[in-house]
This record gives sequence, C-alpha cells and structure tokens, in this order.
Amino acid sequence: MDLEAKVDGLMDGLKADLEKVARIPSIAFPGFPKEPVEECHDLVVQLLQDAGVQNIERIDLPDTSPVIYGEIPPPDPSAPTVLLYSHYDVQPAGDESLWLSPPFEPTPVEGGLRARGIADDKANLIAHLGMLRVYEGRPPVGIKVVMEGQEEYGSPFDDYPPTDPDRFACDAMVIADLGNLRPGTPTLTTGLRGACEVMVEVRTLEEPRHSGEFGGAAPDALLVLLKALATLHDEHGDVAVAGLRREPWSGAGYTDDEFRSLAGIEGDLPLIGSGGLGERLWSGPAITVIGLDAPSVEHAASAVVPYARAKLNLRFHPLQDPKEAREKLVEHLRAQTPYGIPLTVTPGDTGPGYEAQTGGPAYEAARTALKEAWGTDAQYVATGGSIPLVNGLAQAAPGAEVLLFGAQDSMCNLHAPNERVLFSEVRNTVVAMAAFVREYAADFRATGAGQ
Repeated sequence: MDLEAKVDGLMDGLKADLEKVARIPSIAFPGFPKEPVEECHDLVVQLLQDAGVQNIERIDLPDTSPVIYGEIPPPDPSAPTVLLYSHYDVQPAGDESLWLSPPFEPTPVEGGLRARGIADDKANLIAHLGMLRVYEGRPPVGIKVVMEGQEEYGSPFDDYPPTDPDRFACDAMVIADLGNLRPGTPTLTTGLRGACEVMVEVRTLEEPRHSGEFGGAAPDALLVLLKALATLHDEHGDVAVAGLRREPWSGAGYTDDEFRSLAGIEGDLPLIGSGGLGERLWSGPAITVIGLDAPSVEHAASAVVPYARAKLNLRFHPLQDPKEAREKLVEHLRAQTPYGIPLTVTPGDTGPGYEAQTGGPAYEAARTALKEAWGTDAQYVATGGSIPLVNGLAQAAPGAEVLLFGAQDSMCNLHAPNERVLFSEVRNTVVAMAAFVREYAADFRATGAGQ
C-alpha cells in the first residue's frame, strides 16, 4: 500500500468530519448544557462505527460524561492489541471578544482551521479515525478505542481503568492528547509532570482597621501572606522548597526565543529561573500563585487587611511521589511565621506524573513511523501539563508501552483564544499512526513478543 497516497485521498473527508465535530460546543463543565456533549458523543460513535469499530459501548460513571469504548479484534492470535485514546470534550471558549471568529464556527486559517477544541482534542480524534479508514476497518493489530467525554474538567474515569483491567488490556497504547514541539517536528512526549494544589490563609484581625490609626503595628494579613509566598523562590526565580526533585533535561526543547513567543512575554522582560528550559518546564518543579483573595485596587479602603488567601499550583518531577511533593510544599509553608504569625495551610488534590520507558518494540515502531510521516527523526520532549488518565491506563495494563503523540503543536493556542490546527500536522499524524500499527505488528510477530 502507498500509505501516503492513501491518506492524501482520505483528507477531504477527514477535514469535513473535523469541521462537523468542531462545530459542536461539547463543553463538559458545570453550568454548560449537557446536550452538545451528548450530540458529540453520538456523532463520534457513528464515525467509529462507519470506520469499522465493533462492540461499541457507552461507559457511564457517576458525575461524568459518557466514555466511548469500542474494539476491533486482532486479525490473528499472533497480532498485538493497541489501545487508542483521545477525548471529544473541549475547554470553554473564554472571552469570545478575544477570538477572531466565533469559537464554534470552524474558520479557515493559513494551512488549517480555527475553532475551540479543534486541536485539543478533536484533531487527534480524527487522526485515530483516519488510521482506521486507511485500513478500511481491518488494521494489522487489534484495536481498543477509548474516547473520553470529560477530560478537560476532570473525571472519575481517571481512576476507573485499574478497576476493569481486562477491558483495557493491551500491548501498547497511543495517547493522542498532545502533539509536536513545533510544526514539522515529529515529537514523542515521554514525561508528564505531576500536579497538586495547596491553599494558604492568614487571618490577623477581626475586621479591617483604619490604616492611619492602626497601620505599622496591627498585623496586616496581606503583608504576612506576601512575605510567606516570597520564600517559595530564590533570587533567580528557582523553586526554593527543599525536597522537590529537579534534574537536567537531556531531550529536545524550545529555544529561548520560541518560548518567549509562545508565552507572550512582554517586551524584553527576562525569563525567571536558572538552568536549561527543559528542567525548568519539565524535569523540575514549578510553583504558581493561581489565585489571590485580597481587597481589589478598585475598591481599596485605607485599612489594614484582616484576611488574605492564596491558591498555589505545584508541578513536580514526573517520577516524584505526588503525596511527597505536596507534603514538601506544605511543610515549607507551615514552617513560615512572618512577623511571628502562623499560616493556615490546607493540602488540595494531587495527581501523579508519568515517565515512559522508551526501549521497547512499540517505541522502535513509533520512531520509524514518525520519520516516515515527517521525513525527519522524532524528538523526545516532556510536558509540564498532566494527563491523569495516563497513570490509570498504565496501571490497568502494566506491561503495555505508552506512546504520547498527536496532531497538536505548541503554537496551536490550546486552552487560549483562536485555537487552531494545521492540516499538515493532521495528515502526518494519520500517516504516522497507520505506519505505526504496520511496523508494530510486523516487529511483534518477528520477535514473538506476544508469546
């Protein structure tokens, strides 16, 4: 089979289906209507059925949107089984005035389309579909399909796979919820940082007191909180909490100029932290103040602040135990008593990171496939984001190799206004997925990996 010619012949249909799913505002957040999520679920089920997926089931768990599960049996007992994951829900559009076109009207941009969720993760869903169409529903491997409906908000499904290991048993899995370091650079993501949240509160007075009469002696809760938060980083901007793991990053990464552009850094302001960008973003910790409760400037009164609160987000090394990482941050904050005043520190949710093993036959097949699709060797990167389900699936199928690649790229504006996807990345991802199952099936049989 001329794989690239086959994919090129399918692209018009794949683009049309991408537009169909992108038009549906499948936002599975509280306060948004459930009907579009159900509509998108039903459309994806129909597309999968038309592509040859059998035994499609709807997994309904409490307090979450439906998960689509389907199978294509292996063509023979010697063939491996590959699990394909993506999600059909999307982030809210946010401030629509910042969009150049309505977020749920797919709009042409140079080389692609703009819409909310079109890269994260509907393009990857379509890439899975494209691979199945290449083989007309009869790929050289067994297939298990998992399409989640509430990934963006968080879902009990993250913890479900280990409770039903037979359903998710496989030899390799392709998690398509991310993509390339930059357009045109095939990328395998091998690490995901873990994440947790911690709340810090200070109460010093029964109520606000006049700053002229009491300021200078009455303890200001906001000053106390700010002084405590300032201890989390050193003079370079590096995390100063003892016990949080940090290692050099040896894989590919952004240039400083690429990162400055991606982050939208104002003017010539410097980056914070020291060392390589990879260890600051991927193999080391980051602490961000993601929320602060204090009087607003617009409504400020001349008064000593009696109460202040901050919410912190910690990202930590892929292999660090999540409870250990959270406890290190909690211990650090509880040890702070600015001006002799203690803090109230409350641990929040935490989720583990993940680091893939890259020496097996599935990774060898993936490297070959990505080079075939893009014409250049694949790069290894990590990501500071987290995909909690990866650990759940890995626990359910502990012997399976976990591959993370897809049609997004770092410049696609996922979770931001004007999200877009490039057709070249979708096309090459379909080629890569089709080449991967071909190569993996051949290697699996040749090495007797399933015996």
